[in-house]
Formats: sequence, C-alpha cells, structure tokens
Amino acid sequence: YLSLCLYPYPQAELGLNEHHQNEAINYMRFARFKRGLCLKTVDSCFQDLKDSRLVEETFTVDEVIDMLDGLQTVVHSEVESELINTTYTNVLLLRQLFSQAEKWYLKLQTDVSELENRELLQQVAEFEKSEFTSSNKKPSAELIKPKLAPLNEGGSELLNKTVACLQEENEKLKTRLKTLETQATAALDEKSKLEKSLKDLQMIQGDQKTNANQDITELENKVAALKCQFEKTLNDSTANQKFLEENLVTTKHDLLKVQDQLSTAEKELEKKFQQTAAYRNMKEILAKKNEQIKDLRKKLSKYEPDD
Repeated sequence: YLSLCLYPYPQAELGLNEHHQNEAINYMRFARFKRGLCLKTVDSCFQDLKDSRLVEETFTVDEVIDMLDGLQTVVHSEVESELINTTYTNVLLLRQLFSQAEKWYLKLQTDVSELENRELLQQVAEFEKSEFTSSNKKPSAELIKPKLAPLNEGGSELLNKTVACLQEENEKLKTRLKTLETQATAALDEKSKLEKSLKDLQMIQGDQKTNANQDITELENKVAALKCQFEKTLNDSTANQKFLEENLVTTKHDLLKVQDQLSTAEKELEKKFQQTAAYRNMKEILAKKNEQIKDLRKKLSKYEPDD
C-alpha cells in the first residue's frame, strides 16, 4: 500500500519515475565526463609516443616492438586505473542509495546478472543517445544538479507522502467507523426487541409448562393405579394358574391310575370268562359251524361252472 502512495508518478523510458530517471541522467552525465577524460588520456599517450619517439623515418623491428610495449604499459595502467576508479565510484553511489534506504528500514536487493543483459544495455545506450546527442535537447534545472538530494530533504518528502496516505486512510476508517456505529445501534435496538419477545415467550411457556406439569401428574397417577391393578391381576392369574396346574397333575395321576385299574379288571374278566362252561361250549359250536361252512363251500364248488 505504501508503494502506491510513495510513487504516484508515471513511468518514464527507463521504467522509473521521473525523479529517479533524472537522477540516472545525472549519473550518466558524470560517467560520460569520466569516460571522456579517460579517452583523452589514452589519446595523449599515443600523442606522446608520436612526439617523443617517432622522430626518425625508419625503425627496426625491435624498436617498434619496444615502442608498442611501452605504449601498452602506459595505456594498460591508465585504463586499469580508470576502471578501478569507476568501480569505487559505483560503490559510493550504491552506498548513498543504501544509506537512504536504511534510514527508512528498507532492504534493497540487486541482481548482478541483469548488468549483462544485452537488451537492457541496448535500451540504456539508446536512452543515452536520445538524451545527450540531440541538438534540441536542453538540460533541465534538475538534471544539472551535481549530486543527490540531501538525506533529510528526501526523508521529509517521503514522510510527507506517507503522512498524506495515512491521513487519507484515516478518513476512510472514520467513515467506516461511523457506518459500523450506525449498524451497531440498529443491532442493539433489534437485540432489545428480541429480548422483550423472548421474555414474553418465556412467560407464555411458563404458564403452559405449569398446565403441562399438572396433566403429567394426573397421567402419572393414572398410570400408577393401572400398574397396581395390573400387578394384582397378574398375581391372581399366576396363583390360579399354579392351582390349575397342580389340579391337572393330580387329575392326570388319578386318570392313569383308573386306566390301569380298568385294564387289570378287563384282563381278569376275560380270564374268568374264558374259564366258564358257556365260553367253552360256544367255542366248540363255532368250530363245528366253521367245519360245516368249509364242507358247503366244497360242495358248491363242484356245481359252479368253469370260467
């Protein structure tokens, strides 16, 4: 959220806001000046060689090699010194940026691999060409500043923007708070209405509960009376059942005893009947009758026609 408040400016050619791009142009101007001095130094090395050594018309191979070796040493030393100075200058520039960031407890990060990005390097080269080689381009007052803005001024600007953003957010929070207060008041009114309705409902439920308790007591008494009656009936039924079972067992025993006595009496009666004269005479008569019936069947069979 703070980044939106602190950088409201439109993005320029290098992908930075206008202020930061102007700072980059100042550094590029400084780098161009240092690069020009370095090139002049290299040119002076060659010019010194021409003025001091090239005074004869012919040179031997060894002399040419000696002159080139000396020129190489001087140029190498000048270029190395300038490259080292450029490195130290870049470190000082980063130190200024990091110091400003640390003042506001920020941690900046760099990506060294992007320093060899051909596309970005070409973009910077085209930007430098458009900024410094145009005949109609006039440097603005901000571009010709020799150094970065003081730390306290930059901090004040950042602080003012932060305060403005916080004030805007505070106004939004105040509006939101008023809305919430209105909603809370409405919610309290609704709560009071609901509590009153709940109390009325509880009173009605209390009356209904009293009536219900009376009905339940009456039902419990009736159930208890029915239970007692059922237990008494069950006990009487159990006693009658036990008595009937005992009578049934006794009756069965008596029945078996009578059946046994009848069977014994029948056997004795049959035995006595077989021992009487009438039984013997009747048995002889039945034997004779059977013999007669056999004779009659034989006679009848003689007169019956063959099939």
